[in-house]
Amino acid sequence: MEPDIEQLLNGPRGRRLCLELAMEMDQDIRIAVFHLGYNLDPGAGRSRRMLTMDPVGEAPPPLPESTMEELAGLITSLDLRNITTELVQHAFQRAVDTARYWQEPEGEDFLAATQEITESLAHVAKSLEGKPATLWWDQKALPGQWAIDWRSADDPTPLPRNPQHTLAEWVRKERAEELRAAKERPQDPRANFSGEWWSIPHGLIHTVARIPEGLSLVEDSLGWEEATVIPVAGTGRILEITTEEDWTTLCRAFPLEVTASRRHDWFRTTDRHGRWVIPDWEQAASTWDAVHLTVTGYLSVAGRALAVGEDTSSVIAGWNPDTTFWLNDVVRESGEPRQHWHRPHNQDEWQLAAGG
Repeated sequence: MEPDIEQLLNGPRGRRLCLELAMEMDQDIRIAVFHLGYNLDPGAGRSRRMLTMDPVGEAPPPLPESTMEELAGLITSLDLRNITTELVQHAFQRAVDTARYWQEPEGEDFLAATQEITESLAHVAKSLEGKPATLWWDQKALPGQWAIDWRSADDPTPLPRNPQHTLAEWVRKERAEELRAAKERPQDPRANFSGEWWSIPHGLIHTVARIPEGLSLVEDSLGWEEATVIPVAGTGRILEITTEEDWTTLCRAFPLEVTASRRHDWFRTTDRHGRWVIPDWEQAASTWDAVHLTVTGYLSVAGRALAVGEDTSSVIAGWNPDTTFWLNDVVRESGEPRQHWHRPHNQDEWQLAAGG
């Protein structure tokens, strides 16, 4: 595999994007993934159940299920010459929608991570090279971006300010939570405990470069159907996170211990037991004004256990692709008109409101 293809398939979200795209292209692949993914899902038969009924309400005899070898063959034989931007965007949205860092991955993620299926997905990954839908995946943070407020235009709110205070409060709460978790939670990572799982600070201005794409590429979405997007301008010392080393270098420079508070959630999502750290964002602000996670970085790195040291790792969790977090007060609303977008109920496509 070429290096960029290998990088994409190293990441849980990159593999899931390729698998989702293959399902978009072929119904037989979708059916095979449905059955094989169900069989691999940790919640099969409990939190995830398979029900089949025929038109008269009776359970039909089970359909023959594809094997891993048959699915891999279907994927490698796909004709991918007609991939459209819309298909790639929908697969990307599904890859983001299905990210979860507080429990085990879905069966489809386990399926995509098997050697046989990962190798077959190289055919899909290679087909993405040079496609218009992917040309922005390595794009660095732009001076002009958009902040998203998940409220209607009838509820105007100024952008948050004073990031130094926000970061000081964030790190204080993180340290207090770590101390409390160390006292109250068991060290067994399999214990049924959950808590903080994000690796990002809350309450800061965070922006995206592309609208409406940024409205759909949201992890752990609450199903918003309205959004006000605010044009902003910002510049300064911006750290680009595109590779594993970009993140681990940041963690080594400004480590914040989160083992007790993240142990149980991140064990479930990575199957790793050990010490965990994330960046101390308050300290990082002394060196960087903002940090941007590129699409390539997201697809190849998010959700993995990333080795920071011999016995220490970290996870990028809860950070949407192509999102910039502003650590210092260097970003302002640009003065251009705000826009109001809405999404009809139970639909995927966002629409710009009239006059918005």
